[in-house]
Amino acid sequence: MNFNPLHHPYPSQRMTAYAKNGMVATSQPLAAQAGLDLLKRGGNAIDAAIATAAALTVVEPTSNGIGGDAFALVWTEGKLHGLNSSGPAPQSISIEALQKRGLTEMPKFGAIPVTVPGAPGAWAELSARFGRLPLTEVLRPAIEYAEQGYPVSPTLGYYWERASKTYAGLQGEEFHPWFNTFTTDGRVPRIGEMWRSEDPARTLQLIAETNGKAFYQGELAEKIAAFVQANGGYLSVEDLAAFRPEWVDPISVNYRGYDVWEIPPNGQGLVALIALNLLKGFDFTEKDTFDTYHKSIEAIKLAFADGQRFITDAGQMKVAVRDLLSEAYAAERRRLIGTEALLPTPGEPPKGGTVYLATADGEGNMVSFIQSNYMGFGSGLVVPGTGIALQNRGHNFSLDPTHDNALAGGKKTYHTIIPGFLTRGGEAVGPFGVMGGFMQPQGHVQVVMNTVDFHLNPQAALDAPRWQWLKGKTVELEHTVPALIAATLAARGHDIRWALGSGSFGRGQIIWRGEQGVLAGGTEPRTDGSVAAW
Repeated sequence: MNFNPLHHPYPSQRMTAYAKNGMVATSQPLAAQAGLDLLKRGGNAIDAAIATAAALTVVEPTSNGIGGDAFALVWTEGKLHGLNSSGPAPQSISIEALQKRGLTEMPKFGAIPVTVPGAPGAWAELSARFGRLPLTEVLRPAIEYAEQGYPVSPTLGYYWERASKTYAGLQGEEFHPWFNTFTTDGRVPRIGEMWRSEDPARTLQLIAETNGKAFYQGELAEKIAAFVQANGGYLSVEDLAAFRPEWVDPISVNYRGYDVWEIPPNGQGLVALIALNLLKGFDFTEKDTFDTYHKSIEAIKLAFADGQRFITDAGQMKVAVRDLLSEAYAAERRRLIGTEALLPTPGEPPKGGTVYLATADGEGNMVSFIQSNYMGFGSGLVVPGTGIALQNRGHNFSLDPTHDNALAGGKKTYHTIIPGFLTRGGEAVGPFGVMGGFMQPQGHVQVVMNTVDFHLNPQAALDAPRWQWLKGKTVELEHTVPALIAATLAARGHDIRWALGSGSFGRGQIIWRGEQGVLAGGTEPRTDGSVAAW
């Protein structure tokens, strides 16, 4: 058959998915099915989340990988738990060392921005604390996809081609292993073509058999460190061996009776909470109005101004989270929101690339999980013979020593990936998230407003047109935003730009638990999203 898998000339519609025994929602159908298979084999929502996450490193390598970071919010036995599995900068790196090499800012690609990968540690930690099945069984679907192959899905194929063009423009032998791993004779796989790769299969098998230890100690760790250092980076075997995922207390704000939960810094979930704390002081009755768009955009601008100024490694933040989320500070910042677009600046509070997945089982367990290599495949470095694409998370560090997020050895940087969770009256409503760099807190705010203010079902909450603030007064709109709203925003001082596509507006998933324990799920129409239900 001759057809274009990326051409959709007619509007499409998805319905909200319902199920009782289990549900997995993510950006790739094969990964969603991998998680569901674990549920049907007796695993719980945590096992399903790990299986889905591991499978995504194989079937969606354009957005995440074994060499990335991860965060999770886990609801089990009536309590919400937070896991921060982001890795720090190497101990030996410093601003001074990079300045001596002539650098004035952190590079995007290569060995310098490589930080300790946390994703394998997250899988092992979640499995050990809350999982029911052995990690060898949980990672089996991912290993089989790598060994036996899978057909490349449309969005995956599109971004794979884009990545190859990006890396082809980079100079240096250190990028050659990427082409050896992710292309055949220099060509990326076409949409619908089978793709298999034995290197990640062997790596995932080692991780499974050792409960994650093989990644941080021994042969794999030695290969990772040696490759990074041989190409001018700083990551060492000691850095890898010292890494431990960190259990953290989630942070929240109450938004019209619902508690919205995020991972605390170094994650940027705080930005979403600051914005919602501002917006709850306004009344919104209709979604598609100038007032709704304008105030939401202004709140995000103010929240990002604070977030990008103050968020860094939690142990080195100079401003307390509780102060940034205080009612008094919200009231002060809210007064800045008028009828015209403003230029955002940080306030003075009182002192005191990515894949997302959601899972739920019939027992009440629910997981909000996100992992990423940051910019697509990440740094462009793939450790030869392992299939491990290393993240470039260190690019977010500042080389200004006076900045709160200044680079330092052993420090965690401002992190973009954030899982979200909703509760009401102490009971779980469910996991939600929107991946996509700095779009993520903006997506969280829009999904929460769509759900709470405008009573949209999970699928409609994700289908709705999105906007994203870029910088200054510049706002980008999806083409489905009503033209009158765009014109009115422009008249009030916003620099409006229409997006040619929807790839930069995030990819979200939602699972809500309703009456009688029935699960309702929605998946992202802007990617190869799927809800697998039982």
